[in-house]
Amino acid sequence: MLALLALVGLAIFVIVTFLFKKPKNFPPGPTWYPIVGNFYAMRNLSKALGGQHKAFTKLTEMYDSNVIGLKLGAEKLVIVSSFELIKEVAYSQEFNGRPNNFFLRLRSMGTRKGVVGTDGDLWKIQRHFVVTHLKSLGFGFKSMDTMVREELADIMTILKQHKNEELKIVPIISVSVLNVLWKSLTGLRLERNDPSLINLLELLDRRALAFNMAGGVLNTFPWLRYIAPEKSGYNVIVQLNKELKTLLMGTINEHYKTWKEGRDDDLIYSFISEMKRNNGKPTTFTEDQLLMICLDIFIAGSQTTSNTIDFAILMMILYPDVQDKVRCCLNEAFEKSEEITFSERGRVPYVEAVVYEVQRYCHVIPVSGPKRAMQDTHLGGYSIPKDTTLLLNFYSINQDESYWKDPEVFRPERFLDEDGKLSVPERFSPYGIGLRRCIGEILARSSIFIFFSEIIRNYRLENPVGAEKPSEIFISGITLIPKQYKTRFIEIS
Repeated sequence: MLALLALVGLAIFVIVTFLFKKPKNFPPGPTWYPIVGNFYAMRNLSKALGGQHKAFTKLTEMYDSNVIGLKLGAEKLVIVSSFELIKEVAYSQEFNGRPNNFFLRLRSMGTRKGVVGTDGDLWKIQRHFVVTHLKSLGFGFKSMDTMVREELADIMTILKQHKNEELKIVPIISVSVLNVLWKSLTGLRLERNDPSLINLLELLDRRALAFNMAGGVLNTFPWLRYIAPEKSGYNVIVQLNKELKTLLMGTINEHYKTWKEGRDDDLIYSFISEMKRNNGKPTTFTEDQLLMICLDIFIAGSQTTSNTIDFAILMMILYPDVQDKVRCCLNEAFEKSEEITFSERGRVPYVEAVVYEVQRYCHVIPVSGPKRAMQDTHLGGYSIPKDTTLLLNFYSINQDESYWKDPEVFRPERFLDEDGKLSVPERFSPYGIGLRRCIGEILARSSIFIFFSEIIRNYRLENPVGAEKPSEIFISGITLIPKQYKTRFIEIS
């Protein structure tokens, strides 16, 4: 009996030692502990510093390395924090995979479909389809201006109805951003109070909150869904996935009913046409894939765009001199009766510089989506085993004192040259970099520029009388968001 126990103990020791021994020449980092790896140490450090992006940057300083090696549960994780190495990873096919883990499959409703969470031939085919069809459906500058300005009219109507009142801007902006995406996918523009639009926005918000609360634990310890499905947050996410699928499939099914040959005037019709052309053949054009493409576009496009505009409004309250200069530039460049369009943004380089500085200073997306090493390879002189997950620490680039000189200062002029023309360095990449650059970049930039510019041109933004100054300490999750605040919109006659 004692011999058996000794053998079992030895076997467990060997397995644990093997699983939690760092590979040879793996990047430096804190000690790995059995079962948990660095999970609790990273969680505590992130909480103490105000987000995982700050924890990653701290480790870079502690170990004097731009490549840091961690382990979260059973998953090897590498953090990359210099622009040169981030660029190498972003453009390399060796690092262009996505992790095939429980967390990403849960995000994709139990599948490995869509564009954001896939790789290989599926990713290449489907990304090419989405990019090609978004362009054919009018994701160019002038046509995008028209689509965004339809929603702008709605925003301006609401602000006029509540002029000089205190408002939260995010609920107003979020609906409009989501409606632009809805129209690009379905060909239809919904009214602001349409139940489908309201329900979709609510589901996306609740789902993002659920992932923020449960994602880290579930990703590291996926087996918790079996022993504590409620407390781990698993049941909530599964239920929200079901509701979201039901809502989106309702729209897709309506397209099935009205589809006919040659009807490709929105992305769903275009996808159905591809399904029909490949009927009976092996293909990546399936109903599950269509569902996840829709979800990818809604998630990637709506929340980050709305958050950026939210941050821009916040910064204008905190820096009224910048707000005044933005308004002055707009009034000099555009006649009062003239529409501000993204295609004419070149007239106001300072306004673009302000938007870029908001994105740099506020770090809307401080860390990239996860990448996966497709083979055993090397980075920065270290060995990266196949299937290692990599995260690109954009926060470290935006806070690099050796380049920006004063990164802690909000100063839009850093994006202008000596002649006042826009000058954006390669290292600044708010929409990603390399092979995975955001496919909805033009939509996002157009929405942010037009919404922000027209609001500032028509309203002076002030902190409500008697209210505390809004905080510059942001809430950390999958993206960063401001703490809740209200704005007083004073109409300019």
